[in-house]
Amino acid sequence: MLKQTIEGAPVAEIRPSELTVHGRLVRDDYAWLKAENWQTVLKDPAALPADIAAYLKAENAHTEAALADTADLRRRLVAEMRARIREDDSGVPEPDGDFAYYTRHRDGGQHPLVCRRPVTASAPLGAEADEVILIDGDREGEGLPFFEIASAAHSDDHRLLAWGADTKGSELHAIRVRDLATGQDGTDLVEATSGEAVWTADGRGFWYVALDANHRPANVMFHRLGEPQSQDETVYTEPDAGYFVHIGETQSGRFLAITASDHETSEIRLIDRAEPGAAALLIEPRSPLLIYSVDDHGESLFIRTNADGAEDFKIVTAPLADPGRANWRDLVPHRAGIMIRHVHVLAGHMVRLEIENAKPRIVVRDLTTGEEHIVAFDEEAYSLGLQPGSEFDTARIRFVYSSMTTPAETWDYDCRSRERSLRKRQEVPSGHDPAAYVTRRLFATAPDGEQVPISLLHRKDQPLDGSAPLLLYGYGSYGTLMPAAFRTNLLSLVDRGFVYAIAHVRGGTEKGWRWYLDGKREKKPNTFTDFVACGRTLVEAGYTAPKRIVAHGGSAGGMLMGAVANIAPELFAGIVADVPFVDVLNTMLDAELPLTPPEWPEWGNPAESLAAFETILAYSPYDNVRAQDYPAILALGGLTDPRVTYWEPAKWVARLRATMTGGGPILLKINMEAGHGGAAGRFDRLEEVALIYAFALAAVGKA
Repeated sequence: MLKQTIEGAPVAEIRPSELTVHGRLVRDDYAWLKAENWQTVLKDPAALPADIAAYLKAENAHTEAALADTADLRRRLVAEMRARIREDDSGVPEPDGDFAYYTRHRDGGQHPLVCRRPVTASAPLGAEADEVILIDGDREGEGLPFFEIASAAHSDDHRLLAWGADTKGSELHAIRVRDLATGQDGTDLVEATSGEAVWTADGRGFWYVALDANHRPANVMFHRLGEPQSQDETVYTEPDAGYFVHIGETQSGRFLAITASDHETSEIRLIDRAEPGAAALLIEPRSPLLIYSVDDHGESLFIRTNADGAEDFKIVTAPLADPGRANWRDLVPHRAGIMIRHVHVLAGHMVRLEIENAKPRIVVRDLTTGEEHIVAFDEEAYSLGLQPGSEFDTARIRFVYSSMTTPAETWDYDCRSRERSLRKRQEVPSGHDPAAYVTRRLFATAPDGEQVPISLLHRKDQPLDGSAPLLLYGYGSYGTLMPAAFRTNLLSLVDRGFVYAIAHVRGGTEKGWRWYLDGKREKKPNTFTDFVACGRTLVEAGYTAPKRIVAHGGSAGGMLMGAVANIAPELFAGIVADVPFVDVLNTMLDAELPLTPPEWPEWGNPAESLAAFETILAYSPYDNVRAQDYPAILALGGLTDPRVTYWEPAKWVARLRATMTGGGPILLKINMEAGHGGAAGRFDRLEEVALIYAFALAAVGKA
């Protein structure tokens, strides 16, 4: 059991800072925790000012001391979770011409190996006879406190590999070029990129996205092999700080696609990869609230879009020669409540992934006959994802299916014959019996009457008499869908008597685009009240009881955690806020932060809009900490995180301790060697999960 006290914790010094916005005074006692040289810290963590470093280290030491009694439990949890991982696991090889590419891990390895082998190889997965290791992640990351491979793109002739890696956790990726005949990197080095690389058809150069001074992906650059980065050409510069730029390759391989977008508007340009010097073809100029994505098929384009009021999206076609909106013609019309999430175009088929009432399905369309058929599944709640692959002239698609009880299955599906071939079933070396568990789909009634889906997992022999502790996970932002997927780590909680639930709250797209719109900007509070309604529904249904629920969310889901801690603290025994976006008002007022301008469509711009200012001020977790008892809280952050900066959880924890009347404890752990995603090594990451689970078990008296 966690000791319910606020004593003995570090006390952050109060150094008042004041800002007047719309005639309102905003006071921030802990603004000093934001290092003035934060941009330098992203590149060099050692540059963190001494007073801030000392405070964060004191917080880390306090958290370790507070959870010292769980040290043995955490070691057992790590051992359990590691025993469920096949350490020499391999992905299913993905064919592309003469080779098949895949990643795998070696026994004891922290990082992936990027590999290939000839497509004629008959050796089983993971066999080394015909394998060539292109990138050895363990070797490349040796001795580095953080290492993560962001991308690995081979040239069309399979001679070269452009690969990007992050060595700080700050998402400043360096791209190198490896000669696959020698296994050695050449002199080409492109730094401060988003990590993406797309080759020209002749392999003499590649496009990438350079980050600007504010850490935003803003410029598409072209690098010719053998030349220094200083000579790279600017292909596209995004003039609006609120738009991020991404690049990719269309499924046919014919075009580079340059996408500029925020959370509710997009604009795409195409460049023929065989003509890198050609002018980019603009599909349709950006227009507020118009979203579209593009794939090509011969001299036609297939476009997924919300144009003409298609809230849940439709698919249109357009001529490549004149692709503007005036020439868009409906192919798959809009159907309210059935959201088209992804479109995948092959030579003879178009495949779409759509979702209705939180259940996904795949629809295959024959492009010659127009005939369609559905690939669907029977479980109450499950996860389904398409893997695009590298080939275009094929009838094969690949998808991954799992549920909260069923380990992931990778299937190849023939769109012509409709035959499924199981390519891989996730192994759980320590054993897993799906029949020993139950997954269900429930619905909670929100205060305004909306039905909020809940995905549920528990042991079949779990008594459902209200005595069980429950971990309730939520996110609810950016239209992100929370899949009801299999996660081996969760078994360590469920086997200890926990019920696990995902609250599919508004702000996601589980029930279509409207579900997202009803959880953003002025409607953001729906996300919070949905989550609380889910918790109370689970209590009423006998799955748990008040003060037996541990809430968990990360990033924007961490904001959700901060909000529900303020509005319904009596419901929770504990709250885990992972890289939590809790200082919403101050962050949205700071236009120099990497994500602020692109985030204004999601949250509103409080500097320009009084209504947005008042809305955010009314729910921002940091600004609404009040004199009341709080549940135990564990806040986690990363020093080099450019998305949710380390000072957000640090300031929040300081204000909680200074304001609360009782409860707690309030604990803070900052990873001093990582960013938004935490530790990069797969076993190091288990240490972080074990900390969260040990906290959750301790919060309900089961540690």
